Amino acid sequence: MSLQANALRILIVKLSSLGDVVHAMPAVQDIRRALPQARIDWVVERSFAPLVERCEGVRRVVPCELRKWRRSPLSGETRRGWRELKQALQREPYDAVIDLQGLTKSALVARCARLAEGGRRYALANRTEGSSWEAPTRWVADVVVRIEPRIHAVARSRELCARALGYTLQGEERFGLVAAAPPAADGDEVAFVHGTSRVDKLWPEPHWIELGRRLLAEGFRIGLPHGSEIERDRAERLASAIGEGAQAWPRLDLGTLTDRLAAGAGVIGVDSGLSHIATALDRPHVQIYNVDTAWRTGPVDRPRQRSVFAEPTPTVEAVEAAWAQVRRA
Repeated sequence: MSLQANALRILIVKLSSLGDVVHAMPAVQDIRRALPQARIDWVVERSFAPLVERCEGVRRVVPCELRKWRRSPLSGETRRGWRELKQALQREPYDAVIDLQGLTKSALVARCARLAEGGRRYALANRTEGSSWEAPTRWVADVVVRIEPRIHAVARSRELCARALGYTLQGEERFGLVAAAPPAADGDEVAFVHGTSRVDKLWPEPHWIELGRRLLAEGFRIGLPHGSEIERDRAERLASAIGEGAQAWPRLDLGTLTDRLAAGAGVIGVDSGLSHIATALDRPHVQIYNVDTAWRTGPVDRPRQRSVFAEPTPTVEAVEAAWAQVRRA
């Protein structure tokens, strides 16, 4: 595809999960640099739409609810949802539809999009290490792109878009995630992102409590976000144990939560979507790993964000030392 093309209409298909959506944002910024006249739309799960709406360069967000629809595939509500999604994706023709997900569901969504004359669908040709991938994605695509199997999640999306659209990657990753207000220079609340979808990624509660007490002694406040009943109970339990100056946040929508993370002193968290948002916002951030996957999803070569890995789990001292480093950066 020629870099001289005017106003290319591009559709990004990256439906979920939260961390994966964040990791796809630098690819949008690459497209903007290489093809400044491009018009970029993005189809994503409705629950993540408020975040994608804050990504610079995204003209239109097309929400879907595949997670909900698959629970009742034959219901009238599901059929209406699919019709509305298809109508939204047929509203205008796309010169390039790029499936960054690599799953059957994303291939189906990409297939619903209307192509312009000469337009093409692009997808991953292979699985990369630690990622999900399903063969139907390449059956639907017009062009498949083979990616180095051992690659960071951010680099994978950047490379796929660059090779699909014919430009050379330049510069460091930039997420383009914008909070509603500029980050506070003197915020004193440190967010503890303690929740994650996998039990083996959790950091022990006594570690959170000890770290929280140490930060309180330094003059920080501690905020504890949550996204489920289990996480809410843990947040309240940790806040009570850490002491005065620590509080469980109320349940917040994703947009408000992003703004609150942006306004604080920084974030310390396990490998989860909220931690990746902290990286995208360029907040001081320490990401905690019990398993050796930081090379694939953690911050890389970013002075204000660091990952800490150890088995069976990083110590309080290691996390505290990393926090001091990112605060000085």
